[in-house]
Amino acid sequence: MFWRVRHGTRIALSSSMTGDTSNPEVVYWHRQLPPLTAEVLGEHTVEATSGRVPGTIAHRDELWDQCYAELMKETHRRLEQEIARLEGRFAHVLDESIDSRHDDISGESWLHGRFKYILLR
Repeated sequence: MFWRVRHGTRIALSSSMTGDTSNPEVVYWHRQLPPLTAEVLGEHTVEATSGRVPGTIAHRDELWDQCYAELMKETHRRLEQEIARLEGRFAHVLDESIDSRHDDISGESWLHGRFKYILLR
């Protein structure tokens, strides 16, 4: 669903803001807005890692994309776990820091992410 603002500009509204509960979101990223009626429970941090891949220069972009997709999937899973553990309903990710890691002995690389979020109920 879209909402019209002045001068014909349109912005997309999340399902929680439109009243559509068929596919409720629990994780909101950066500029996505959680439900306006949500109560802030606190600020937390979660960390996640991607799977390890060979640390070669060949196919570096594809490997980065693969690791990034895995990292984001794992982060979403971890955030859902933390929401349930802390008895919240939503998480609003405010900040993220992603860096690459490398194990010289095994020759493998992976991504590590740290995500700061607000827990809401």
